[in-house]
Amino acid sequence: MYYKENESSNVVSMNIHHGEGEITRRKFFGQSSRLPIRMEVWELQPGVSEGGHTHGGDSALEEIYYFTQGKGVMWCDGKDVDVKAGDAIMVPPGVDHGFRNTGNEILKLVIIWGKPKVE
Repeated sequence: MYYKENESSNVVSMNIHHGEGEITRRKFFGQSSRLPIRMEVWELQPGVSEGGHTHGGDSALEEIYYFTQGKGVMWCDGKDVDVKAGDAIMVPPGVDHGFRNTGNEILKLVIIWGKPKVE
């Protein structure tokens, strides 16, 4: 048995963490995967952003952002980091972060998140 989904499955557009504009989210295997992670592909039009936020305490999450198209700026712990296709950023729990499309084309990325392993 296997599961197959594509970018036209489970598509929603929404404002995320009080950013500017709406982010198109393509959700993959949310109902079928038993892994302790989630994976989505996001697309942001020029000027659109995910608002700054943290995931700490009982809601602690670790997130990995892998940028596949376009360019932007991500802020992590008060520092601006330029991002472009081929870059990956990992954000540990409790770190304030967000990002914006600063280019003239779609900023596309894969985001993977889950509860970090506590040792």
